[in-house]
Amino acid sequence: MSSCVQYPAVGCVVEYFDANAMQIAIVLEEVSGKLRLMLPNRRETKLAANRVLPWISAPVQGFSSMSRDEMVKVLEEARARRAKICEEMDVISLWELAQGEVDKAQASFFAELLDSEPSVDAVAATGHALLSCRTHFRFVPPNFEIYDAETVARREEEKKKQEERDRFINEAGPFVRLLLAVTSHKAELPARDKWPCEDVQARLEEILRKQMVDPDSSTTLWQTLVKGLNDDPLLSVRLLLAWGKLEPHHNYWLDKAGYDPGDTWWQKQEEAARALADNPEIAALEACDLPFVSIDGDSTEDIDDAFYIEGHEDGSMTLTLALACPALGWPFGSKFDSLVRYRGTSVYLPEGDYHMLPRFLGTDALSLFAGKDRPALVFRQDIAKDGSVRELCSFEVRKVRLAANLRYAKCQEVLDGTASEDNPSLAYADMLKLAAEFSRRRKAYRISRGAVILDKREPQILLFGEGEDVKVELCPGKPSCEAQDMVAEMMILASASAAEWAVEKRVPFVFRTQSADIPPEYAGIWNDPVRMTEIMHCMVPSILETQPRMHAALGLSCYAPMTSPLRRYADLVNEAQILSFLACGAPKFAAKELDDILLGLHIALDGAGQIQRFRPRYWKLLFFSQKGEDAWWHGVVTEENDTQYSVSLPDYDIFLRGRKKLFDERTVPGSRVVLRIGRVNPLYNEMQILEVLPEEAMPQTAEYMDGFGMYENTQTGEE
Repeated sequence: MSSCVQYPAVGCVVEYFDANAMQIAIVLEEVSGKLRLMLPNRRETKLAANRVLPWISAPVQGFSSMSRDEMVKVLEEARARRAKICEEMDVISLWELAQGEVDKAQASFFAELLDSEPSVDAVAATGHALLSCRTHFRFVPPNFEIYDAETVARREEEKKKQEERDRFINEAGPFVRLLLAVTSHKAELPARDKWPCEDVQARLEEILRKQMVDPDSSTTLWQTLVKGLNDDPLLSVRLLLAWGKLEPHHNYWLDKAGYDPGDTWWQKQEEAARALADNPEIAALEACDLPFVSIDGDSTEDIDDAFYIEGHEDGSMTLTLALACPALGWPFGSKFDSLVRYRGTSVYLPEGDYHMLPRFLGTDALSLFAGKDRPALVFRQDIAKDGSVRELCSFEVRKVRLAANLRYAKCQEVLDGTASEDNPSLAYADMLKLAAEFSRRRKAYRISRGAVILDKREPQILLFGEGEDVKVELCPGKPSCEAQDMVAEMMILASASAAEWAVEKRVPFVFRTQSADIPPEYAGIWNDPVRMTEIMHCMVPSILETQPRMHAALGLSCYAPMTSPLRRYADLVNEAQILSFLACGAPKFAAKELDDILLGLHIALDGAGQIQRFRPRYWKLLFFSQKGEDAWWHGVVTEENDTQYSVSLPDYDIFLRGRKKLFDERTVPGSRVVLRIGRVNPLYNEMQILEVLPEEAMPQTAEYMDGFGMYENTQTGEE
């Protein structure tokens, strides 16, 4: 039996919990279940008797004559004895002896397993040991519950994870704050040997990258790491940049969209990809001998459309397009197809092009290179003299060999009559002029049907250098040239005619629709910033759906994208629908199946759209940041509200807002101004107007930026 007593009396040594810490004390007074205690630090306290732990010593011999120093000595000696016994105790052995024999017992029971007559210090030490072993025991005063083996295994695993978590927080937390200081230029990144251990680094980087992809899905661990810091959705990006885990100017929008910018994403499905290039159906196709030509930008490699146009005596024309045909033999439903659908579209950025298809397909094997046999979907449409279409288009699957791959600039020289004799486009001058006439007629017809054309002048973004040293230049936007317009009108016509064909043939299609209520007076071509802003407020984004509805801005009753199957998955699907109908009289996919395809495709296109929208703007803002706050820029006020004016910089396709108090009191929409820009943060998509002046009051000694540098101040004649 142990020497513990059941109830505390004057002179007894007791223990209790205070703020989760074990305290030892000696009883000075007991009155009706209330104790007055003295602790080793000589402080007195009051305690209810029922809070005392169930290992109470008998009254200390000679207590009544003891001084306070002697009482303190008794407490300290008792604490030391108990700590020594606890340290030497194998608590797991106690669990092994008791587990399966009893469900719960007091500390004295466990102490008696080691000694038939344990001292009160031994019982207390046993209680300490049991309390510290929370994976095996649970203290429910006055007993300790004994966990079974399964529960112990689970709790040990939980304990291990908690210990790892605590270690991670202890190491990673200070490092996160150090990285934050580095981002603010308040500290320098220390040498690698001062970083946390390797496993903590790996886990921290994983957490930061996940947070970068989805800032809204923060875990408890992340919240613990950043507790006390300002709420910042881009904090993970800043920390990774400061740590050197991301390259300077990293495009985190690619990470958010899950869009792999490389050309290795498809290699695990190489067999399916290679089969498209080696498709035996291609060789068996009947040839179409028309001398098709393509017109693209200087850097275009994925050539997916070419044309041939001929005129007739009555003023009508026949347009024939050759469209790249990846849908021929496409493995819909395969893992390779899923990878391509997940990308959804090609992305074109100032720093490079990221293709929907593997490069060897999109820019080689299936691209319509001149002089190379390629499979093509041949589209043919008659156009009336007034630009209207009165009959359904037709389709054929043929093998084509383009006569030439032309470029916009060279074609425009031919149209302008400035082409030199060595201009390769000169050989096709008659067809180019006919195509330009087609474009004028077709555009006029669409405008008569309510089409709204906004002549936005997107600047050319040029990057020089790499990493931190990259420099940005913007070449101010220019109006689209006639060569670009005629190709655009051909593609619009083909997509509209294909949509009407699908409706007539009852072939399910992916349509692009825009059901906006646009006032008739907005029909036309606009380049005035004020008018364009007004019109854009009436617009709604176009959407992809399987119902054929109007596309208001294009002035079309229905529209289905299908001219860029190398670059857009929706076009690829529509092309497959056409091929299947031509082959067997039935579409490949039912309308319900197309709806299912669109569910995932919408997510992919939304992510890719954010890349295409925000990344060029990042470079624009970096350009303004690099030019500094002393540069002045020309702008046009486009609208106002109670507190702000909106300003357009037409040459750079940038809109800003500024507080009204910065502007002259005579400012109205349409006012031309010059302004200084500052506080530019490309990462956060932030910039502010610092100063605004009416254009006629521009400073005579200021630098005015235009494209690659200063331009002449027409008021002063200075540069």
